[in-house]
Amino acid sequence: MVRSDVRGDGGRPRVDEPGERDGNLEPRGDSSGSDGEADIRVPEQRRGNRRNGGGGRGRAKTAARPRRRRVLRWSAMVLSVVILGTAGAGYLYYQHLNSNIKKEKLNLGDTKIAEPTPNAAGQTPLNILLIGSDARDTEENQKLGGAKETFNGPPLADVQMLLHLSADRTNMSVVSMPRDTLLSIPKCTDPDSGDVYEASTSAMTNDSLRRGGPGCTVATWQELTGIRIDHFMMVDFSGVVSMADAIGGVPVCVTANIESKDSQGHGSGLKLEEGTTYIKGKQALQWLRTRYGFEDGSDIARAKAQHQYMNSMVRELRENATITNPNKLRKLAEEATDALTVDEGLGDVAKLLDLGTELRKVEPARITMTTMPYTYVGARVVPKEGDAEKLFRLVREDIALDGKDKKKTTTEEATSDDPAAAKDEIGVLVQNGTMTSTLAPAGGRAHTVSQLLVEEGFAKASSDATTATTEDKTVVRYPSVELEGDAQAVAKALGIPLGQVEKSTDVSGVTLVVGADWREGKAYKAEKKDDKTPESADALNGANKKACMEVNPAFTW
Repeated sequence: MVRSDVRGDGGRPRVDEPGERDGNLEPRGDSSGSDGEADIRVPEQRRGNRRNGGGGRGRAKTAARPRRRRVLRWSAMVLSVVILGTAGAGYLYYQHLNSNIKKEKLNLGDTKIAEPTPNAAGQTPLNILLIGSDARDTEENQKLGGAKETFNGPPLADVQMLLHLSADRTNMSVVSMPRDTLLSIPKCTDPDSGDVYEASTSAMTNDSLRRGGPGCTVATWQELTGIRIDHFMMVDFSGVVSMADAIGGVPVCVTANIESKDSQGHGSGLKLEEGTTYIKGKQALQWLRTRYGFEDGSDIARAKAQHQYMNSMVRELRENATITNPNKLRKLAEEATDALTVDEGLGDVAKLLDLGTELRKVEPARITMTTMPYTYVGARVVPKEGDAEKLFRLVREDIALDGKDKKKTTTEEATSDDPAAAKDEIGVLVQNGTMTSTLAPAGGRAHTVSQLLVEEGFAKASSDATTATTEDKTVVRYPSVELEGDAQAVAKALGIPLGQVEKSTDVSGVTLVVGADWREGKAYKAEKKDDKTPESADALNGANKKACMEVNPAFTW
């Protein structure tokens, strides 16, 4: 497990910059105010027993925990029956829930990423960006978020997690990006006002949200990772509280008593006893926003706490029936639809139910939570060269981060039944796809490779100097079966494995994309890949019930 430097005096030194929101998304440098984690005290909820001698992993008090009936499972079918159970009224209520859902455009950038190639069963993976907004645009959000100087200001992306559901629906991977990450934010256009936000080469990732909305955060992730994002779901402070209340208590663990508040008033106000506590509502929001008091006080530690909460929430929803009557179920439907802002592709209840059905297919033991590998640059972080790109590649290629994918049997590459045309009659467009999350495109690669094809007899080969895409490995795409033989002929001429020839509706003819695996030289060499999740990703398995947040001694009581 990789951490920032953990120190007893509060952790790694951090540089406060004027006008910037700190790890809890508040302006820094104001010693008199809140740091943005609302100082909210709630009545003590269900506390865990303390284990003799410390350790903090005591068994939760069963007497305080309500008995849970397994009458109703967490399923889309139940919600559908409740909503549509009556004729006219059911339909009107369905329409009412749809009207609750706020919708925004999916992608505000210019970068387009091809759809993934379906597996043998015709399935494709699903990538959903989860965004936590720090908007203080309502009385409730202002009360929860604090920091009066930011009221009604542009929101920032407090939390960013990419949820990847495998094509075969057997496993799920989650990648968190620390909000302190410095990266390039692409040009984005606000779909409502028409305002254009020019590209920024070095900005904090949370700034993307204020540049036109969540679609700019999606565009930023796609440009960094090369992962095609299908949907986003965004929630604000009050949405987290209402959802957490509707879901019910979720168990979390701390290694010692904690109070997230320092002498200057910074902190979330979270106060828990050592061991396991069931949290919900405002206390759940405090947990998710706590930075001061967990480990070294960085956003990295906060991401770990968020992973622990999400894993516990999934287990609770699967193992226990927290909703036992239609009225409570209806309340959850109201809270969920009212709390969410989604892209237009998820903008109705039926689609959300379908998504929930798909997500539920994955057992907790096949869920892997990770944090983007990082390197410190002062008080900020940047993607760690090598490890970050490797993690992104594993997600792009739909490789399970838990290492439990079924081993694929080695078979001979199938040659197309469609005969190839004469080489000098095959048109080939060559594009440069050598850009990665850490490297700019290798100059002139499309031209160089197109000339190689001309030398091989493909007289109609040409290069596209206007397009720079992102591809891990070199690929040859073709739009229809009658061009499959032509595409394979191109691949064979350059020594590209036929497994890297694929049908795609994103191209109009045979298209060769020179990938990051061929940034130089004239001979293509297929490289052996290491598909193990980097240790620096700090992976946490969804079935791990022993996870416990380490408390900084400066924040104990």
